[in-house]
Amino acid sequence: MSGEESRDGVTLTNLDQPLFDGAGATKRHLVDYLDAVSGVLVPELRGRPLSVVRVLRGQKPFMQKNVPKYTPSWVKTVKLWAESSQREVSYALCDDGRTLLWFANQRAVEYHPALYRVEPGSRPAYLVLDLDPPTTDSSFGMAVRAAELVRQVMAEAGLASVVKTSGSKGVHVFAPVADDPGVDDLAAATRAIAARAERLDPTLATTAFIREDREGKVFLDATRSGGATVVAVYSPRVRPGTTVSFPVAWADLDRVSPADFTVHTVPRLIGGGDPWGERMPAPRSVSADLIEEGHTIPVARVQAMHEGKRRARARRERERE
Repeated sequence: MSGEESRDGVTLTNLDQPLFDGAGATKRHLVDYLDAVSGVLVPELRGRPLSVVRVLRGQKPFMQKNVPKYTPSWVKTVKLWAESSQREVSYALCDDGRTLLWFANQRAVEYHPALYRVEPGSRPAYLVLDLDPPTTDSSFGMAVRAAELVRQVMAEAGLASVVKTSGSKGVHVFAPVADDPGVDDLAAATRAIAARAERLDPTLATTAFIREDREGKVFLDATRSGGATVVAVYSPRVRPGTTVSFPVAWADLDRVSPADFTVHTVPRLIGGGDPWGERMPAPRSVSADLIEEGHTIPVARVQAMHEGKRRARARRERERE
């Protein structure tokens, strides 16, 4: 096989190079995988400002938000103001398979779309919790148990949920929402879900944003709202074996491992279907009491920032004593 070819007008180069250390895959495997799943991955990316994680040869993985200057004119983009960097960022919109192939040729392994679409009238579609367990031999099992807590809380609040592996050691729980709760109210409801799940089993789950405060528990990350991103379902990850974020039925979640889903196995597992879309329940309204409770809970990132400053002051004072 040659290390160069063309698909859909996109020139693909160096296809036989290893993707990254421990990938168990070449760039060709990445291209073939993304080409095979474009029918289910592109609908998840379409219209959403996209950040990607690229792995260039001899370099560490890096997240790219701004499209490079050499981006083809046919790749759709949208310019948005980034508060964190205080500048305008030109994000790609991966609206078709050709764009996905171009990204694959750029060695873009991971696809992190925003949770909103840019078209007029678009509203938040999901309430999302990212469950991040500590790094232990039983980390995924801990994430599964925490996910069941979140599922229970969501059901009690009238929400129906689906779950997928993150492609790393954790899981993502999505609940489609109806009406338009608004960004701030949806973020508040997400915080309330996390707080209620933590109260069900505080020995397993925590909402502590500062890592050193988590005490080996599963972090219920309730910050995935507004302009945040979550790795897309069916996206590969820069992880050993080139694992994939993959949807799992709730009944099967404790029977699988993240390593079951890779760029080599997922096309066969999908089998021409879309298990994520097929399992997605109808959107449901977010209850007023959930939103009200959430607004009494501080925003985690802001609280952590203030706490970090307080701890830094305390350290300086101790050092002066």
